[in-house]
Amino acid sequence: MTVNGKPVTRDVEARRLLVDYLRQDVGLTGTHVGCDTSQCGACVVHVNGMAIKACTMLAVEAEGAEVLTIEGLAEPDGTLHPLQEAFNAHHGLQCGFCTAGMIMSAASLLEANPAPTESEVRHHLEGNICRCTGYHNIVKAVMAASGQDVAALAAE
Repeated sequence: MTVNGKPVTRDVEARRLLVDYLRQDVGLTGTHVGCDTSQCGACVVHVNGMAIKACTMLAVEAEGAEVLTIEGLAEPDGTLHPLQEAFNAHHGLQCGFCTAGMIMSAASLLEANPAPTESEVRHHLEGNICRCTGYHNIVKAVMAASGQDVAALAAE
């Protein structure tokens, strides 16, 4: 497979999850294991352009695929992706555990819908759990990354 633009070849057990492969075999620990039951969304990555929970996919299923993780979202020179910048600027993170999955989910939304409504952002992120922020600042960050004015967003 290709991970963040670089070819990666390894032999893996047939039962190895993609999330474990990325973290343990490839060394990309930004993708988190939160629940092991596909409930939390901390492990969201993009496989061939689609956001998936990496705990629901076997590594062997990604053979030949293009995989993008949070580490690959930034530019090669280290310049952060607009979503990463917006999460920082709008306090869309606290402990940071859910952040990678939130950003990767939001990136797929903005790819499909560059100017989502607040309601569309909230709906799209329903598969991601955050225990710290209360979601308001996460929504603000996604809206800001899309170039929209966040001053009008009502506080929850």
